[in-house]
Amino acid sequence: MREVRACFFIGHREAGENLLPYLTDTVGQLITSCGVTRFYVGGYGNFDRLSGKAVIALKNSFPDIRLFLVIPYHPAERPVPTPRGYDGTYYPQSMESVPRKFAIVRANRRMIDECDYLVAFVWHPASNAREFLEYARRREKKGLIHVENLGERKDVLRAVLVDRAAPNALL
Repeated sequence: MREVRACFFIGHREAGENLLPYLTDTVGQLITSCGVTRFYVGGYGNFDRLSGKAVIALKNSFPDIRLFLVIPYHPAERPVPTPRGYDGTYYPQSMESVPRKFAIVRANRRMIDECDYLVAFVWHPASNAREFLEYARRREKKGLIHVENLGERKDVLRAVLVDRAAPNALL
């Protein structure tokens, strides 16, 4: 029996719409080259929304892939309906005793621990996304996860930050 490979997404909430083609291409490569069939997306910010949209766009071509919304709060405490195009919600293991104010941070970290791949869009230093990327990179050095940070690609930054007053050092 084949092992199920999973991917999680983490990035800056202010990601622009121009990122969508790069996300879709990256997801397609994970499916075709790496055998990823399970995708997990958070629900807080535009990067999460775009990541879900990229996976949904590929579901017709790859009917075996599944998309889940990661929920940081226990579903009995805070029910969340399954969004259109998603296959369900996912509440990470061992979250029951986590205080509410730490739930999102702990859920993100837990997903990095559980998944084989992380697709990130992290390009500025002042964010929780940066801290999660650094955590994932440490796990990557141990062979525990594969990380693709679209925020490190100049072609992506040029396309995504074209409408922003981005520092030249990023480009």
